[in-house]
Amino acid sequence: MATPEYKRVLLKISGEALAGDAKRGLDFNVIGQVCEAIKQCVALGVQVGVVVGGGNFWRGKKDGGEDMQRVRADHMGMLATTINALAIADVLEQKGVEVRVQTAIEMRAMAEPYIRSRAVRHLERGRVVIFGCGTGNPYFSTDTAAVLRAAEIDADVILLAKNIDGVYTADPMKDPTAKRYDTISYDEVLAQRLGVMDFTATSLSMDNSIPVLLFALKDPQNIVRAVMGEKVGTVVS
Repeated sequence: MATPEYKRVLLKISGEALAGDAKRGLDFNVIGQVCEAIKQCVALGVQVGVVVGGGNFWRGKKDGGEDMQRVRADHMGMLATTINALAIADVLEQKGVEVRVQTAIEMRAMAEPYIRSRAVRHLERGRVVIFGCGTGNPYFSTDTAAVLRAAEIDADVILLAKNIDGVYTADPMKDPTAKRYDTISYDEVLAQRLGVMDFTATSLSMDNSIPVLLFALKDPQNIVRAVMGEKVGTVVS
């Protein structure tokens, strides 16, 4: 049997990806495929932490706009990530995978509070840990939360599963001549203002020397391929 490239990973899943073609809400066919890929990773002995976005329900400032106070809009976004975390947890459990949901804001009736040592212990015991509520603070994205949790749990890599298959020289939706990078440095991402993650998340991953592998979630098996070290997407390091 082939050996996985990484022992412990932090998988960041965008909320929009969980909505499938509907763009809003939850597509359980998509979630089922994602959870099947996570199950395969666990079976390979990989420890998996997950941070999920909430854009399929609410995107904080973007959806709140000028109609809402920013902090409250971001709190609503944190609740949206928790909805997604609970949905993924339920599907994983149906597939026989042990899972724990931890939230940065306490919701003891439905999830554990985030405690680093407890999260690491769960991972060491083969449980998938899903981190909800982002960092627990307004003004920070779930990409930043993913990097923060990856640093805290000593993850080997951040697997950034999005609706795009890598990092490009320009937005490929707007510029058909845009070229995809196989590898790129943090400095280049920041200097060229490429939309891999927001600047805070990119700087944090650079400061902590955590490589980021960005790939498309359209084929959830890319998660397994990434864990096995196959060339998918773009490596930022």
